[in-house]
Amino acid sequence: MAVDNCTVFTEFIFSGLSSRQDVQGELFALFLLVYGFTVIANLGMILLIRMDSRLHTPMYFFLSNLSFCDACFSSSVSPKMLADFLSEEKKIPYSLCAIQMYFWGAFSDAEFLLLAVMAYDRYVAICNPLLYTVAMSPRNCIQLVAISYIVGLVDTVIHTSLTFQLKFCNSNVINHFFCDIPPLIALSSSDTTINEIVLLTLGSFILGCSIFTILLSYSCILITIFRMNSAEGRHKAFSTCASHLTAVAIFHGTILYMYFRPSSSYSMDQDKMTSVFYSVIIPMINPLIYSLRNKDVKDALKKAMSSKSYPR
Repeated sequence: MAVDNCTVFTEFIFSGLSSRQDVQGELFALFLLVYGFTVIANLGMILLIRMDSRLHTPMYFFLSNLSFCDACFSSSVSPKMLADFLSEEKKIPYSLCAIQMYFWGAFSDAEFLLLAVMAYDRYVAICNPLLYTVAMSPRNCIQLVAISYIVGLVDTVIHTSLTFQLKFCNSNVINHFFCDIPPLIALSSSDTTINEIVLLTLGSFILGCSIFTILLSYSCILITIFRMNSAEGRHKAFSTCASHLTAVAIFHGTILYMYFRPSSSYSMDQDKMTSVFYSVIIPMINPLIYSLRNKDVKDALKKAMSSKSYPR
């Protein structure tokens, strides 16, 4: 497409979640509560894990990093969305749009890989318990987490760089509430073939690696559990995996629906609602899943609350 007479825009404008002005205040109050709870719950989880020595294990080390990702993941989107509820013109400069896209994508990728790492951790703990302290040594745990962050950061550098090399000549109105890659590609006046190929290739690779690791780990876990003679042992093994499986099902299920549903059923308004659940709601419910379904976390929380209620 010819872009010789391209209008130079210095900012984008979001269409937002809703064009109805009469509901902006209610939406602001609702999502302010959601975001506030998200930050408090995830930072609280990190603090609780650091404070209680019983939670100084590889599983909770990975969980604390998952909580960190959730807090950062939500914070890359929610503050701007909240400000836009109170603003008539939902503007964002090019530079801030790129920064938002970068951090949202980086922590999203890191979360995918951390969920895979947590599945591998459960596999070693249940299927090879004698090798657990060696396989999940502090050095190996740090390396696995570092790889998750590095892959996320590098992958998103590629996508952000490619996206902001495109030209936007016809319009600068993004039909979304944050700077996501697909809406920007759809808005561009340039040839986006390379962007789409890279997005599909790298996205499928990271998502595929995560899902493959999780499925393989839990296949081995199920085989091991069913071979156990003790009903108590089977119950304990299932209970240690329940929280993680719930988080994986919600997170990966939403992404698979969002990006791999038939094009005939695609709707931008529907896509925005799915994005809200993915980027705002899931970071809020993850700490609930791990606190309500995990005895160790509940015991640590009770201990922390009792120590504050009855100081020595």
